[in-house]
Amino acid sequence: MSKVRNLAVLTSGGDSPGMNACVRSVVRAALYHDIKPFGVYEGFNGLLNNKLQELTYHDVSNILNHGGTILGTARCPEFREKEGRDKAYANLKAQDIDALIIIGGDGSYRGAQALAEENDIKVIGIPGTIDNDINGTEYTIGFDTACNTIIENIDRIRDTAASHNRIFLVEVMGNNSGILALNTAAASGAEEVFMPEKSEDLLEIKTKISRAIAANKSSIIIVAEGDQIGGAKEMYNYLKEYGLVDKVRVSILGHLQRGGSPSFLDRLYAALFGELAVVELLKGNADLMVGVINGRVSTCSLDLARETSPPKNMDYLKLIRKLSIY
Repeated sequence: MSKVRNLAVLTSGGDSPGMNACVRSVVRAALYHDIKPFGVYEGFNGLLNNKLQELTYHDVSNILNHGGTILGTARCPEFREKEGRDKAYANLKAQDIDALIIIGGDGSYRGAQALAEENDIKVIGIPGTIDNDINGTEYTIGFDTACNTIIENIDRIRDTAASHNRIFLVEVMGNNSGILALNTAAASGAEEVFMPEKSEDLLEIKTKISRAIAANKSSIIIVAEGDQIGGAKEMYNYLKEYGLVDKVRVSILGHLQRGGSPSFLDRLYAALFGELAVVELLKGNADLMVGVINGRVSTCSLDLARETSPPKNMDYLKLIRKLSIY
């Protein structure tokens, strides 16, 4: 393979804390190795609309402490079609760009792989999503910050719950994955968690809520947005049918989970992932995702990263129930 002279970096999918730190790492590692870095603005949309700009050392100064992504992100249905990808490739070649680094999730990798298979360009993925649901890595950029944000807000909700002996159904993000819900429930002392990966017994839910009400105790119950019952509001409506909502309240944390200054872990992994992505390209490697495997920063194939979500540590569920009031 020919030496990489110019590379482009883009952020795709939902934003996550640490994306900016990763962009900074990619750009400065590229400059260190005499590679010219370009930023792609607005994700794959930017590739189609030629929103590429050469980035300098100073362009990425003072951004690692900011959440979101300075490059922006957007959905791009046109990129799913070969005609759209051909247009994107033409824009990349016009700038003599040899490689593309994508910070995002498995859906983003699918489009990137198609681009690489159809054209002469190297592609490497970096996992950036608060959901931590990408196969082939134990950690995704943004997960730790999102967990800390959730726990901070649960602590505040618990103050009100305890003051009024209320039961709060707290809905967290995660798409169709319950990793955020499971981990934050275990760490925040929640009394129960509902998530897509485990089958729910609606009668059991009703019984547990009834016990909490009868005991006149406050409770925090974490509900993943992708839970089979349909989230916290649907669970509330189910309980309402049985007259069990006098002391039940719903709090949907929503998009605040995505924002905020990235944590230590998200900044560290963002720096490590970005630098390794550039090094792999220098070695002539491509069609890879950078991630954490057995506690070490390493790589796996993009094919593996696109497989089903990684397994959850269901021992956390046993811990939650062992330590709860139920």
